[in-house]
Amino acid sequence: MFDAVKDRIADVEGIAGRIQPAANLSELMARGLAPQGGDAAFILPLGIRGGAVKAMAGRFIQDIAETLGIVLMIRAVGDASGARSTERLVPIRDAVIRRIVGWSPPSNWLEGETVGQFSLSRGQLLTLTAGLLTYQLEFALGDQLRI
Repeated sequence: MFDAVKDRIADVEGIAGRIQPAANLSELMARGLAPQGGDAAFILPLGIRGGAVKAMAGRFIQDIAETLGIVLMIRAVGDASGARSTERLVPIRDAVIRRIVGWSPPSNWLEGETVGQFSLSRGQLLTLTAGLLTYQLEFALGDQLRI
């Protein structure tokens, strides 16, 4: 699913060609660094929540909700107040939301099927430090386990 999400937002202005996996974000944060070369986005697996269970003639079916995060890092050198960073964030954030919400990617659990559509769970400012604004969007996708 992560590759499909990356493809879905690949041409969003401001982050095109700058979408990276979660491991890169972890490394940057551990070292206290910012992405080189401008703004960037990182796709993160945030969790899975189990839902209603249905037992049917030897089959196990459970609704699940998978949560995905997209972290946007917006740089504005010399922007101590965050005003320029915020102005740059809003169109990128809104474009990502429009690309993801309502979209049904192929299920990770049911080969060749789609079950639900992405919905926006929340967006929040994580940090604003030394000209680097870090903002996280969270999306939920309903799906099913069928065993």
